[in-house]
Amino acid sequence: MPERLASPLRRRRLSMTSLIDVIFLLLLFFMLSSTFARQGELPLDLAMGGAANAPETPPTFVQLHEDGLRLDAVPTTANALRASLAERDEGLVLLALGEGVSAQAFAEMLHLLQGLPGWRLAVLGAAR
Repeated sequence: MPERLASPLRRRRLSMTSLIDVIFLLLLFFMLSSTFARQGELPLDLAMGGAANAPETPPTFVQLHEDGLRLDAVPTTANALRASLAERDEGLVLLALGEGVSAQAFAEMLHLLQGLPGWRLAVLGAAR
């Protein structure tokens, strides 16, 4: 019996669809990650323990809880807080975060306090 010659291997035609899908997904991933990287920066100064000089004016104490906002232990709104700080002299705002405060609420509070000239912000940890 004569040996049969093996037929030449046929190459499958490459599908460009899967390659295009992968490139599109990579492009989408890098676009989204670069967008969030630019907007994800929040300027803040963490209050640290240690010896410090007594300030000339007492700091303003702001408490942010999931159910509301307090300015020097008095319930207030965001607009009233901004107006009250705008009337006062410059100084230090101590921002205390209550348990359960969302990152969105924290970012909105930073944005609210950021535009006040002369005020410094120190963030205290969450109350347990």
